[in-house]
Amino acid sequence: MNSKLILKGCSVAALLLFIAGLEMKSMAADLQLNLRSRQRTASGADVVVEKKAAWDAKKTALIICDMWDDHWCKSAARRVGEMAGPLNETVKAARAKGVFIIHAPSTCTGFYKDTPQRRHAQAAPFSPTPVPLATAERWGTAWVWPDAKHEGVLPIDDSDMGCSCTGAKCVIREAWTRQIATIEIAEADAITDNGQETWNLLAERGITNVILCGVHLNMCVLGRPFAIRQMVNVGKNVALMCDLTDSMYNPERPPGVSHFAGTALVIEHVEKYWCPSFTSTDLTGRAAFQFKEASPLP
Repeated sequence: MNSKLILKGCSVAALLLFIAGLEMKSMAADLQLNLRSRQRTASGADVVVEKKAAWDAKKTALIICDMWDDHWCKSAARRVGEMAGPLNETVKAARAKGVFIIHAPSTCTGFYKDTPQRRHAQAAPFSPTPVPLATAERWGTAWVWPDAKHEGVLPIDDSDMGCSCTGAKCVIREAWTRQIATIEIAEADAITDNGQETWNLLAERGITNVILCGVHLNMCVLGRPFAIRQMVNVGKNVALMCDLTDSMYNPERPPGVSHFAGTALVIEHVEKYWCPSFTSTDLTGRAAFQFKEASPLP
């Protein structure tokens, strides 16, 4: 057999293998998400809409909201402690896929003032936002309040601040000083609780997709300046990682369901008015997280 033909054939085969490898690498870089949202039909009923989506990991950020080291509500603090380990494993999986991680422990960024992760946020070049960022303040940061033209009333009554402890309710106090240490902060991550800094970080990296997780969904995960309402308003593709969140809801208040059923109602609210949700399974390949006290998943 002609040796030149053999060499030519080997070169073509090697090239095809190389191209296939690049394609596989590209596919592996995509986040394969099972997104769930809710739409209102002509009859007025809400229907669940599920679709698969492939997000470029390099154009995706995961923002961890207010996973503090302590909380004035003992039940809330206990649930954060329970969730922190599984969330950390999910964050590591996302980071390994190329997702950019932003830690957002509101009002506690001063704890990290001399860290490279805090400097990443402060040093990101200023980038103008397509619409003005929220300027109203609540609980130490800017806040995006509900807009009745866009969003219905929350399905749970959190007017008592949502302590779910039985018996005497916890006294509100300044409890947190930093993000819970269980969640690891890598060298390339960023730390901020500021809307403009968040936008600058995303613009600098060409990020178009944002995943939100952490606590508490009916309050900070919706309202903080880096959170769901703000990210949707500035035009990002947003999704809630719905198994790694919690709410501030007291079951003694309307609608009188369990704490975890109340959280599920808020997730449905987000799916209806703001963005789709998915579970951490799509990032880790493992079973979705569930609190020990919650009812088994269907």
